[in-house]
Amino acid sequence: MIPPTVPQALNSGPDVQLNLNVRGLTPSATVAINEHCDRLLAEGKTVFKMGLGQSPFPVPEPVVEELRKHAGEKQYLPVRGLPELRRAVAEHHRGAFGFEVSEQNILVGPGSKELMFLLQLVYYGDIVIPTPSWVSYAPQAQIIGRHIGWIQTSRDDGWRLLPDRLDALCRLDPGRPRIVVLNYPCNPTGATYDQAELEELAAVARQYRLILLSDEIYGKLRHQGEHRSIVPLYPEGTIFSGGLSKWCGAGGWRLGVFVFPENLRWLQDAMEAVASETFTSTSAPIQYAAVRAFQGGPEIERYLDASRRILGALGSRLADKLATAGARIVQPKGAFYLFPDFGGFSEKLQSRGITTSTQLTAKLLADTGVAVLPGRVFGRHETELTVRISYVNFDGRRALEAALDGPEAPPVDDDFLAEYCGETLEAVDRICNWLDT
Repeated sequence: MIPPTVPQALNSGPDVQLNLNVRGLTPSATVAINEHCDRLLAEGKTVFKMGLGQSPFPVPEPVVEELRKHAGEKQYLPVRGLPELRRAVAEHHRGAFGFEVSEQNILVGPGSKELMFLLQLVYYGDIVIPTPSWVSYAPQAQIIGRHIGWIQTSRDDGWRLLPDRLDALCRLDPGRPRIVVLNYPCNPTGATYDQAELEELAAVARQYRLILLSDEIYGKLRHQGEHRSIVPLYPEGTIFSGGLSKWCGAGGWRLGVFVFPENLRWLQDAMEAVASETFTSTSAPIQYAAVRAFQGGPEIERYLDASRRILGALGSRLADKLATAGARIVQPKGAFYLFPDFGGFSEKLQSRGITTSTQLTAKLLADTGVAVLPGRVFGRHETELTVRISYVNFDGRRALEAALDGPEAPPVDDDFLAEYCGETLEAVDRICNWLDT
């Protein structure tokens, strides 16, 4: 029988129906800026899309070919992941980082983003986030209801988490359970760590028995190709997070991997149980294709080398342009982001009515057509005039083919950048000229 009146919960508006943890939650800033840019382009406006962090390069052809071969795979795979894929990931980690990994300690998911959410869901402690940080760590904690411990980093320290700051936070309550997010090369700054810095952070983590979530999704895009993982330095407490989206150009394929230490198997098992009740398993054709990606080989290594050379040269060139214009900026060491600080222009910007990073990015888009994200969405104070520039708005396929042309790798010099990354250079020139007016 249909009740004669609508229940109160269905007739009281979103404030009653929404869980407290999601009230006020808005779509991810990176997704929102991308969709906004698409709307502006559809209206015929000139827009330089430098908001979303999506690899410009195509998926390597050997990996695409494996996807074609396995497009008919339709069965549900094990929740933990395709055994062949987990073996390939284990072998890859042995070769890349020099430590043993059991395939049983690997969990495959539909993107590392989903796995990070499940980790926070099943773990009972705080989440510690150095800022600036990727836009989704904190909202995920908010959705779940976790307490966030923010740690400020500074431009003077290269936007890196300093061991003494981590130690200071932990000393406030030494026995408190915590997951510390360590993302490097970093989104949004392009910063990373050397071996000595990782050793110092590992020592603090061991002292306080922290769980480290080592988000190394951009590890293969360290520009000089010398990425070091913290996993061998603190193997008992570090969960490695990676996937295909950034180094393999396969963001839309949605495949991520977590690698657990043996003594955190209980945490992996809990995540696996929740995964079985949510996404069940990751797309079968994608997992079969990913086996080939993690197996690597000469063709994929050439692809990676060319990608790193292009991104390294372009990032350095753009950083130099911004620094010459008066922005305070740290040279990127990996990934494809810049995080300039325009605080030196505060008086000039204030005369234009700009006192926050949100106002700054809105005015930039309106005046120049360049779409970037405000530092606020990366955990910085609203009045800090920082922005993130994602320098991937160029034809990655065309640039990659040029960088791979011939038996010897051609130089990625100013002429190369002008020819293949001209739109990106123009966008930053527009920012610099706007600052000078």
